[in-house]
Amino acid sequence: MPGKIKMRTPLVEMDGDEMTRIIWKKIKEILIEPYVDLKTEYYDLGLKNRDATDDQVTVDAANATRKYGVGVKCATITPNADRVKEYNLKKMWKSPNGTIRAIIDGTVFRAPILVKGITPLIPAWKKPITIARHAYGDIYRNVEMRVPAGAKAELVVTKKDGSEERELIHDFDSPGIIQGQHNIDRSIENFAKACFRYALETKQDLWFATKDTISKKYDHRFKDIFNGLYESEYRKRFENAGITYFYTLIDDAVARVIRSNGGFIWACKNYDGDVMSDMIATAFGSLAMMTSVLVSSDGVYEYEAAHGTVQRHYYKYLKGEKTSTNSMATIFAWTGALKKRGELDNLPELSAFAEHLEKASINTIEDGVMTGDLARVSTLPNKRSVDTETFLHEINSRL
Repeated sequence: MPGKIKMRTPLVEMDGDEMTRIIWKKIKEILIEPYVDLKTEYYDLGLKNRDATDDQVTVDAANATRKYGVGVKCATITPNADRVKEYNLKKMWKSPNGTIRAIIDGTVFRAPILVKGITPLIPAWKKPITIARHAYGDIYRNVEMRVPAGAKAELVVTKKDGSEERELIHDFDSPGIIQGQHNIDRSIENFAKACFRYALETKQDLWFATKDTISKKYDHRFKDIFNGLYESEYRKRFENAGITYFYTLIDDAVARVIRSNGGFIWACKNYDGDVMSDMIATAFGSLAMMTSVLVSSDGVYEYEAAHGTVQRHYYKYLKGEKTSTNSMATIFAWTGALKKRGELDNLPELSAFAEHLEKASINTIEDGVMTGDLARVSTLPNKRSVDTETFLHEINSRL
């Protein structure tokens, strides 16, 4: 259609589940398609389709993101036993986010969206704190077993020449549990490089934290790789940019973060990043006000909402009841992807549109028009709580 902003390369579009799937469609209809001649390669990552394709659709979507360089993903269900029954699934499929992150082998950067009227629960936090989460391995690629009484558990490594190295884990005089986890140097190096590059791009200090005093080989390997790369490749660049890198223990990092003013990147291992990003999001106001982008060391970007599928609101929606679901994180997933696509394809008008949409979204909230979750915490006078679709139309009126 004439007047719409043209795209050269498609975005990889990954649809999702429940209320966020409804919002996904509405965002496109109300806020994007009237202005952009949207070009996407579509993959349905809804749970029913993942089950029907034996999760091949998730693998295909991740490989397409590697091919085109930019993807945007809706929130999806990671099934538990209840979901297997609810959706009559063939099996309890793994997290699609985990599958995509393993294929892209990137780092997840999550940062809060700041708006006037929503004060962080930590008064000292004046600037956003970005969590950089390693997105491969550890407990997310684990192997675990129940162990009967009288069993002996050993860690066994069989080398290429057939020789073995063994380490006793535990002699079980009563029943117990055991878990094995791994990581690989290449992925840790990519994690470190992505963190150093993102810090330089955004001109923010970088912190990295593990527990190497207890995990003297596993966590210490992370520390050594980060320090080695920093000294060999990044120290001078950081000094020239006027930013710093330092390592500390994860418990010390938590104390430092609480006392800080914000404005830095906090790099964490996979599980630490999972937990701490939710803490940061909640302390800044809402998990629905958190941007999230997966970045590989070779320049692949996948944008997503950091929250879940909003199951409770979806059941209300199915009954025909009005919902007031916050769509900000999903909007910012789209704007992040459109901005990056515009940057990579040298389409400044596409990037500018995405920036305008972000400003219109923030202005809507700062004008006092917001969804119920924000209305409960906002200190703005004359605020007005609106339903899911009305909020999108209010953004469009400012866009």
